[in-house]
Amino acid sequence: MKVQEYKAKTILCRSRISAETYCLNPYVGCQHGCRYCYATFMKRFTGHRERWGEFVDVKINSPELLAKEARRAHRWEVIVSSVTDPYQPLERRYELTRQCLQILLEHQLPVSILTKSSLVLRDIDLLARFDQCEVGLTITTDKEEIRRVFEPHSSPISERLSALEALHRQGLRTYAFIGPILPQDPQQLAERLRRLVDFVYIDRMNYCGKIVGLYRRHGLEFGLEPGYFHHISLRLKEIFSADGVEVRIVF
Repeated sequence: MKVQEYKAKTILCRSRISAETYCLNPYVGCQHGCRYCYATFMKRFTGHRERWGEFVDVKINSPELLAKEARRAHRWEVIVSSVTDPYQPLERRYELTRQCLQILLEHQLPVSILTKSSLVLRDIDLLARFDQCEVGLTITTDKEEIRRVFEPHSSPISERLSALEALHRQGLRTYAFIGPILPQDPQQLAERLRRLVDFVYIDRMNYCGKIVGLYRRHGLEFGLEPGYFHHISLRLKEIFSADGVEVRIVF
């Protein structure tokens, strides 16, 4: 793993995800190394030749920048993070996400967090003090053997579910991001998420060549069938909606 520290020029950026939002990314690159990650496009701007998941650039001045930029920021939602995981393993060492949350809390800027890591529970003391805060855990499958193939260095599914339970019990607004939809039993996945989330996002996968090959090497060709996403997403929506949980199908 190649880790480089550097000083960024800015940290709070307008987001393209939705109107009137910022994104905050204390790291470039991600140790989780998910095989399907859309953020691999970041390599075009970094000059890294390492494989995705084998480098991380650390914006060591993130808190200092945020302290300045938050003072003049609109009261828009801050997405933590959009092209990296704010709770990847290096966060234990650098604590940049925690330091940034402390600054956002001082200004009470609304926060939305998405992660694959149970490390988010470390900061539950801060999260509980926000006036507006939502925390999501990405859970793409109910099968641990599938998770190990596609998300080799992320937290196990059971840890993510436990994190959601603890956050929800704390009174925080929680959600599951089921994206991309990996091979799964939608009934079992929905059952494991029952009473842990306030809403659910569902997203599909962009099947680039390397992902198609990964599916085929592991005998998962059924997940490549054109109707698979449509079938699973509608089934998930049916199950969650019956429990009164809002479902948003992104694409």
